[in-house]
Amino acid sequence: MSTDDFLARFGSPGASQPDPVAAAQQAMRNPLPARFYKEAGVIERDGLFHVALDGKTARTPARKPLAVGSRDVAEALAAEWERQAERIDPAQMPLTRLVNSALDGVADQEEAVRAEIVRYAGSDALCYRAGEPEALVARQNDVWQPILADIEALIGARFLLAEGVVFAQQPESTLAAVARHVGTIPSPLALAGAHNVMTLTGSAILTLALANGLIDPDAAWNAAHLDEDYQIGIWGQDEEAAERRAIRRREFDAAVLLLAKG
Repeated sequence: MSTDDFLARFGSPGASQPDPVAAAQQAMRNPLPARFYKEAGVIERDGLFHVALDGKTARTPARKPLAVGSRDVAEALAAEWERQAERIDPAQMPLTRLVNSALDGVADQEEAVRAEIVRYAGSDALCYRAGEPEALVARQNDVWQPILADIEALIGARFLLAEGVVFAQQPESTLAAVARHVGTIPSPLALAGAHNVMTLTGSAILTLALANGLIDPDAAWNAAHLDEDYQIGIWGQDEEAAERRAIRRREFDAAVLLLAKG
């Protein structure tokens, strides 16, 4: 199987990001191809860093060169390919799938992707608070409120909060302020990273906080899983749920790298 054949079969073209857990599980159900190259590395050419398999530039499903402007991202991509053993497991290649999507889809649909991030801000997870129990209410206030306050100071606008599942319509001025800051995300790669951070956390607010260095990745991940962790503390976590969360964390880490370095 050639590089092109593999990417056409297991890549993730298109601007819209599917559920990463479902994507990984679907990939795992496909027969895994044999490793068809001896060595993965990085070649610098024409101002870009190319992922090279046996010295030849790998390509996306749309046959674009798998090449990026960041050496850190290129080396992380090559490391994914190099870690593959006798069989190539796309479930273990979240960064490759995300970069494929950025190059083949997001690059041609940047405005639509930015608009989707703004739409998420209209029903952001951090704006929906529990009414009870008291311990969960306190934890949400302690963790979420400082992040929200920092973002409000950054964008110069306020978010409305709601309790439970009652929808809170955010002011148009707030969404316009979010849009201005989403508009500063500099590249299709960084935008693809931002989009996946958003979908994995359910929060454009956490995405903007990460993009602007207001929180670190662990803080963003923990804030996004605050409710889930509260329930785990009461009921425990089963093995399948833990595995799904581990898959999401790998996807999240890949997205954070693109957001920071793309």
